[in-house]
Amino acid sequence: MQDFGVYFELGLQHILDLGGYDHILFVIALCCTYFIGDWRKVVVLVTAFTIGHSLTLALSVFNLIRVDTALIEFLIPLTILVTAFSNVVTKRRRRQVNTDWLTYSYALFFGLIHGLGFSNYLRALLGKESSIATPLFAFNLGLELGQLVIVFVVLVLSFIGMTIFSVSRRDWTFFLSAAVFGVAFVMALERI
Repeated sequence: MQDFGVYFELGLQHILDLGGYDHILFVIALCCTYFIGDWRKVVVLVTAFTIGHSLTLALSVFNLIRVDTALIEFLIPLTILVTAFSNVVTKRRRRQVNTDWLTYSYALFFGLIHGLGFSNYLRALLGKESSIATPLFAFNLGLELGQLVIVFVVLVLSFIGMTIFSVSRRDWTFFLSAAVFGVAFVMALERI
């Protein structure tokens, strides 16, 4: 059970590490169009991302998939760019047309890409373990909790911005998405 705690903490640190801010940026871009009342949708959205992330981590750890690290390191900021850009140009019509399933699908797909970004390191760590199922589960559980911490912070900041500072929903989404887009654009350029 001690190994569970170690891998859980590793997953938590992986997502909350400011040095690896690409995952933080992606989660911010993913949830910045939502607000406190949408928390259930955001939890499902983040869980879809975690499922994709977990799937490619597992496939990589079992040596069923290998992808060039340089390609993945470029694709990760690209997923952030696409998500942030879609937030800015897509008019949200949640009440008229339910597009949640599409959003969940691309979160799952982008999770597949992000999972490959950490797979080599995790494969090296888990290579020493006799059974990798429990450590892999613990890592992904820590990852999910870390993402939910980021979501909570974004939703609270959204609430404060809209209620205390009277920022419009459109302006808030544009501000966060544009900031994330700018950082991800620089990151993508550095990784070409």
